[in-house]
Amino acid sequence: MDNEAKKLEMIEKMKQRKKEGKIVRRIVAIVTLVILLIVSVVGISGYFYVKSALKPIDPESKTEIPVEIPMGSGISAIASILEENGVIKDARIFKYYTKFKNETSFQAGNYSMTQSMTFDEIIESLKTGKVYREPLFALTIPEGLTLEQISKIVEKNTEFTAEQFMEKVVDPEFIKNMMSSFPDLITEEVMDGNIRYALEGYLYPATYSFYEENPTLEDIITTMISQANEILVEYKPLLEEKQMTVHQLLTFASLLEEEATAQTDRETIASVFYNRLEIDMPLQTDPTVLYALGSHKERVLYEDLEVDNPYNTYVNQGLPPGPIANAGKTSIEAALSPTDTEYLYFLADSEGNNHFAKTYDEHLVNVDKYIR
Repeated sequence: MDNEAKKLEMIEKMKQRKKEGKIVRRIVAIVTLVILLIVSVVGISGYFYVKSALKPIDPESKTEIPVEIPMGSGISAIASILEENGVIKDARIFKYYTKFKNETSFQAGNYSMTQSMTFDEIIESLKTGKVYREPLFALTIPEGLTLEQISKIVEKNTEFTAEQFMEKVVDPEFIKNMMSSFPDLITEEVMDGNIRYALEGYLYPATYSFYEENPTLEDIITTMISQANEILVEYKPLLEEKQMTVHQLLTFASLLEEEATAQTDRETIASVFYNRLEIDMPLQTDPTVLYALGSHKERVLYEDLEVDNPYNTYVNQGLPPGPIANAGKTSIEAALSPTDTEYLYFLADSEGNNHFAKTYDEHLVNVDKYIR
């Protein structure tokens, strides 16, 4: 083959490769365009679906739909119930909406709803307990009570005795079931052998409405634990950031709850405890001594401070083994967001006002001024 023929052959191959290149580029362009179209369609469809799911199913509907929310239901279960009854279009959208709005504290009961209700109206109904039928009875659990004190409230308002209540909260099988039902709330930490009651601190203080004539003791206690779970879940990111467990948080918060008076600055008291923990100084808080003694006293004596008990923070460094009471949201938030101070001491005067000090000498001056 002469040079001219070779040159023509090379030119022909180049033309062929160029032609093939154009075809490949065209195919790539078409495939890319198709992918972009699919993504756009999916995105637009998703947008309109979510937009539709956020609206009432039928804005004109006046038909009442009875909806039963069982005791102990979390937001996932509630959303599923609403979808199954045709009150909302998509349970997942409702669940994400409530989380975005930081809505909690939904009440169990039998509700009367319609397909014309907005998400906000449904949430308000679930929070305020505007129900289809009135609750048969309610239990109000104040902040700062121990399990033993709660047992007496249950005895006063139900057919169960305080002894039956305490038997249930210490029942190993029941505790195991609660750990299984609320794994993010109740962990193996409650099984520490030094802990007096595994579920101490895990029954959230609130008013609970009951719609069944004779709820079981398990249902009553589970409802309180479920509420604690609902409250604590919103603080999970902050707990992870502070490298703090739920058990540690509830224990710390219970100390603030017991030290608090009506005028107490809990965030500042929290700073005192954190400052002491940082330098390995005993917390030396009287409520832990009273819990160790198992009795209430108007005044803690010097001999009480020496009681040999894991809960006594005068003789043991760090936090006690577990909560000494059931803390409310104010104390929980104070434990997570303490004031930034250098205080190591504080005392409350006869009017409940707190006085803080950085040094022991300053503290003694406060003692002379406000206590003696």
